[in-house]
Amino acid sequence: MTNIISLYELKFVDIVVFIMSWQVKIAYTDNLISTGKIDKAAIYSNQGDSLWAQSNNFQLAGPEINELIQGFTNPVNLQSNGLHLQGVKFFLIRADDRSIYGKHAEEGVVAVKTKQTVLIGHYPAGVQAGEATTIVEKLADYLISVGY
Repeated sequence: MTNIISLYELKFVDIVVFIMSWQVKIAYTDNLISTGKIDKAAIYSNQGDSLWAQSNNFQLAGPEINELIQGFTNPVNLQSNGLHLQGVKFFLIRADDRSIYGKHAEEGVVAVKTKQTVLIGHYPAGVQAGEATTIVEKLADYLISVGY
């Protein structure tokens, strides 16, 4: 009987930890939005195979997230074809192994890769690119500092 209880307690703890982790990840995207500089945000695994959190329905199609993830190691395709997110083509401003920045008319996107995640923030017209990039980059720095 002890084994069943221990197994039950372990599963319960795993579920609580999962729920808490999910809530924390959602809090990160909500935090980006609350700055007033980012209007949509998402957190994906750094392999792009799972969406961890999103706000304002900011979810990418499979080919879009794959294109973005590949851009961290080989930005040639992004340089020649642009970055596509939610059906919108963004002109590539910067791409390296940590950060990818894109611009479309007056709006833009910032994607930053951490140890376990890719943070993506979209900023609307009227927001300076430097303000938006600083916000997303600082959250990425924090996530890296705590092992994510």
